[in-house]
Amino acid sequence: MLALVDYGIGNLRSVEKAFNAVGAEVCVTSDPEVVRGADKVVLPGVGAFGDGMAGLEKRDLVQPIKDLVERGTPLLGICLGMQLLFEESEEHGKFGGLGFLSGKVRRFDVPGLIVPHTGWNQIRIARSSPLLDGLPPDAYAYFNHGYYCQARPEDILATTEYGIHYSSVVGHGSIYGAQFHPEKSQHIGLMILRNFVERCP
Repeated sequence: MLALVDYGIGNLRSVEKAFNAVGAEVCVTSDPEVVRGADKVVLPGVGAFGDGMAGLEKRDLVQPIKDLVERGTPLLGICLGMQLLFEESEEHGKFGGLGFLSGKVRRFDVPGLIVPHTGWNQIRIARSSPLLDGLPPDAYAYFNHGYYCQARPEDILATTEYGIHYSSVVGHGSIYGAQFHPEKSQHIGLMILRNFVERCP
């Protein structure tokens, strides 16, 4: 059973439909015990970092997510969900994250660059990972974000160029993150979601 975490921020229905399309049994839930007992967990999200952490804390979901990570349950963060995996964010102040991955969430700060980064862009694979199995080298995905994750080199699975080269896919152990929206990225996105369901340990 795949738990899709509802913490008050996110386009849950489109993510759920995308996982259904690749054959996953999905439970949309904000129940801490359901999350804690899931076989795989997805943390979606759109919006501000601080609001995302507040939503998790309000629903008592932080500790169950930490418990499943400690147990080695596969966890996928999407867009804001990926950013929440990191230690902290500078979005509208300074906010602490879940701290599973070392690094910070920073605003794009390049003169003349349009922010947020919205639309199709290329993801370039940096390291092999079951999450990215079968992806072509010229794969494109759909992005919509104003902040990026400054990750450790060893945790970067793919990069994207938008004013700077930044980490667009990350992974460490059973923890994975995608800065773009797989549910909006057509066949490439579905391939990544299928890989998470079928291949990611």
